Amino acid sequence: MVSRARLSRSASMPVPGLILAALCIAAFALLVVTRPEVPHGDAGAAMLNSVLLWDGIMPRAVLALITGAALGLSGTLLQRVLRNPIADASTLGIASGAELAMTAAMSVSPLLIGLSREVAAFGGGLAAVTIVLALSWRRGLDPVSVALSGMIVSLIASALSVTLILARGEYAMSIYIWGAGSLSQQDWNGVVSLAPRLVLGFIAALLLVRPLRILALDDGGARSLGLALHSTRLGIVALAVWLAASVTSEVGIIGFLGLAAPAIARLAGARGTDRLIVTAPLTGAGLLFLTDCLTQILGPGFTDLVPTGAATALLGGPLLLFLLPRIHSVSVVAARPAGASKRLVKPLQALAILLIALSLLFALVLTVGPADDGWHVATGALLIDLLPFRLPRTTVAAAAGAMLAAAGFLMQRMTGNPIASPEVLGVSGGAGAGLTVALFLFGFPSPAIMLMAMAIGALAAFLAMITISARAQFSPERMLLAGVGISAFAMAVVTMVLAQGDMRGYILLTWLSGSTNRAGAFEAWTAVISLVALTAPLPFLSRWLTILPLGTGLSRAVGLPVGASRLVLAIFAALMTAIASFLVGPLSLTGLIAPHLARLAGFRAPGHQLAASLIFGAGVLTAADWLSRVVIYPYQVPVGLFAALIGGPYLIWLLSRRSAGE
Repeated sequence: MVSRARLSRSASMPVPGLILAALCIAAFALLVVTRPEVPHGDAGAAMLNSVLLWDGIMPRAVLALITGAALGLSGTLLQRVLRNPIADASTLGIASGAELAMTAAMSVSPLLIGLSREVAAFGGGLAAVTIVLALSWRRGLDPVSVALSGMIVSLIASALSVTLILARGEYAMSIYIWGAGSLSQQDWNGVVSLAPRLVLGFIAALLLVRPLRILALDDGGARSLGLALHSTRLGIVALAVWLAASVTSEVGIIGFLGLAAPAIARLAGARGTDRLIVTAPLTGAGLLFLTDCLTQILGPGFTDLVPTGAATALLGGPLLLFLLPRIHSVSVVAARPAGASKRLVKPLQALAILLIALSLLFALVLTVGPADDGWHVATGALLIDLLPFRLPRTTVAAAAGAMLAAAGFLMQRMTGNPIASPEVLGVSGGAGAGLTVALFLFGFPSPAIMLMAMAIGALAAFLAMITISARAQFSPERMLLAGVGISAFAMAVVTMVLAQGDMRGYILLTWLSGSTNRAGAFEAWTAVISLVALTAPLPFLSRWLTILPLGTGLSRAVGLPVGASRLVLAIFAALMTAIASFLVGPLSLTGLIAPHLARLAGFRAPGHQLAASLIFGAGVLTAADWLSRVVIYPYQVPVGLFAALIGGPYLIWLLSRRSAGE
């Protein structure tokens, strides 16, 4: 019986591969037959059509096969060596690190990067994955720790990349379009460059089959068999990074293909290390080839519908959500006991002190700033002249920070997850997807339509995350990974429009950066009115906020309408996230930092903690806005990016603290 089952399974294994191959052949045949051609009027037209075929379509097709195979092999190596089914260049920060390194190199010396772009990409990718592994080393490279660390590193690298792109203007905008992953070719140079690397990588992988099999055991078993564990693991990781960085340096980021190819190969029946090393690259080659053909066929006039990298990234989010039940991990993120930190004896007095400190910070931001001849304190007529510029943007930053803090507070209380926030759970990404849809449908919509679309997108993302997480009893790690998956899908939608390179893309890039430079009276009043309207009802919901963190069962036992209460709070959180993200972008991490600061300060009652979170959120983003204007004066860093560069290291510290069990 066992042998028959094995034979049946091995016989069925080629079927998915044959189906994928048939789809690829059909798509490519349709592409070749229906491609636009120059009218056949003379010999020159025939020659031009031949050039378009043999120097455009054919090298692109071969490059898609090579690139997909390289990423499939890279993902397989990473997943096997780390024992992590969701490891690939996208989830480990390798792609973002490589893109950051290349963006920095191109910004500094566009001519030099032509000689060393692969070196820059490899260095950036290796640095990123080294940071990720260092952060999760204490937990034995636990899959969830690795995924969360990769998310943090990717967020910081993306923030730095967008900052450099905005600093370099239109030239660097082309870098971002390239970074979305385009396979367009005009010759065979890309194929000639990548093909030898794939061959060398495949040979090296075959030689590493035995160590990879041993690494599938636990660390103790691997050592007992005489394997040099650390050096072998680092060598295999370096090989995987080299393959992924070679692809990134040649064609940009092809998102999540290294995650999809091994997963699909395993679902098709490939189990052993040697079989995965063969079938995963073939699967990756077929997936990317088919996707690239479809993006050309569906595009207007055979202009790419979207960059191929953005199209493949759309697979990443749903696939990550599908793989969640297969990820087994000890809890990385758990709420600390109530007595783990101090409790304030007089919280009202502490809140009054925080309000005074916020007022002083507000006054400092409005009056103090650098000039060409040094620092100045603006008073009198000079202050009156500066207020129309400084007051709106400071008000926007403070109100947006308070709304993000309130949204993060609601999410953490609803889910019982201390690392829940709009940025981490994909809610800000959902708002960006809503904005993208509005730009696609209306071209240049009014601010009201943009806000409405972002609110709908944020609410849809949050409700999806809650629905998925509820199946796992709101397990903190499953919730965070669900947020990563939703955010990946949403940001892939953003990238699809961003990579078109038109004014809609520039609007999205400006939104991503979170710049307050253009904040005026409309934005300031929108922020203040929204803050008051959305936070005023929250004190009346304190009973919900007290009971929901205790869990679904106990909440129902005391008569709380769990579904209705979560829906109402989700709407409040989504609206605040959408409006704040519209004003300061999706990357600030203020929604994570502010509630933590409130807890660390000793505020325990939901009402006091909410008030403290609002003050801390306003203060963090106000300070970030001021620092973003003065750190590299006369240039400015967008406040959303600057806040992310502050919040990212904080999240790293928080994760390492939890991992250490402190």
